[in-house]
Amino acid sequence: MPIPIPALAATKAVAGAAAFSKFMAVLQLIADAEAPPNVAALAAGSGFPRPTVYRIVAALEAEGLICENADGGTYGLGPRLISLASRSWAGSNLRVASADALRTLRDLTRETVHLAVPSLPGMVYIDKLESPQTVRMASRIGTRVSLHSSSVGKAYLAALEPAVRESLIDALECVRFTPNTIVSAAKLRKEIAATAARGYAVDDEENELQIVCYGAAIPGADGVPAGCVSISMPLFRRNDAAMQTNIRHLLDACAAISARLGRDQASGA
Repeated sequence: MPIPIPALAATKAVAGAAAFSKFMAVLQLIADAEAPPNVAALAAGSGFPRPTVYRIVAALEAEGLICENADGGTYGLGPRLISLASRSWAGSNLRVASADALRTLRDLTRETVHLAVPSLPGMVYIDKLESPQTVRMASRIGTRVSLHSSSVGKAYLAALEPAVRESLIDALECVRFTPNTIVSAAKLRKEIAATAARGYAVDDEENELQIVCYGAAIPGADGVPAGCVSISMPLFRRNDAAMQTNIRHLLDACAAISARLGRDQASGA
């Protein structure tokens, strides 16, 4: 469920939140790293002193949230964290409600399909169905993507109430990932307006070169998007005529998921 902006601000005043945030920052760095990081990399990425990082790593390892790799100097996610994540995804109402529509979307488009939910200030993939084709997008469940550069992020922003959307955009750090990435808040607002007008978002090699994505929001009963769905493909496979058909399939999938969520909520499932 999306976290309201006031709730995010309120966490800063909770006792112990600063220390917890440091633990989460280090854990997130380990989760997001392309290659298993060592303490030096974690200190550089977090900006925390090495002694602080050593203490955090030791505590996370003691709880089974991370584990030391066989090389004796780098770290990966631990079995306890993976178990907790698996239980969360398996029990997710959205993931269950989306299963049939995502499978149909993947089969119709023959492209990689993602289901994402907000994990502010970004989005996280909670399901992925691989393209049956040989060349496809490299990603995994649990991957975090930015609001300003991903199709699911822009689709999510476009579906929000204006005041909430503006608060998020004002707080965004628009990092450049490729030459196509939008790094200006003014340009992002223009793109979000275009997204809202056409009903879907486009990531035109903005998150990763040679990869294009189309995303749309899943309407929620309360007017807040329940999540977003995307189709991702290598640039060489993009065909404007075929994409119009695929986008219709994408929008149909989001509508079907929204309807299934509504039925599940009405039945108390």
